[in-house]
Amino acid sequence: MTDPIAFESATARFDLPLLYSGQAQKEIFVNEAILRIDSLLHCGIVSEAEAPPSGVEDGQIWLVATGATGEWATHDGELACRIEGQWSFVIPGEGMRVFDLSTQAEMLFASAEWKKNFGSPGTYRG
Repeated sequence: MTDPIAFESATARFDLPLLYSGQAQKEIFVNEAILRIDSLLHCGIVSEAEAPPSGVEDGQIWLVATGATGEWATHDGELACRIEGQWSFVIPGEGMRVFDLSTQAEMLFASAEWKKNFGSPGTYRG
């Protein structure tokens, strides 16, 4: 796995890269921002797992479970997005919502943890 790209200037919420005047290779920054937006817009996760599953396709997003191993080690609680054959990790922000396709439950990131909604609006539990 390659190291994530570090951007000198990025947005506060989703770490999207910002362009600066006279910048060379702007397409790298723009493409990275578009790929991250594509992953996070109306975010649906496949499931939660401790290790990268096999047979993953680009565009799939997984919630990294506590005690993560392998390529996901040190990314507990983050979203693992498969982009162009590699894992890109997103640190959730307060109030972020995702939909867990495996359990058909909405999840909310609040107070530094993911909480699931079990049907009733506003009813989230850790």
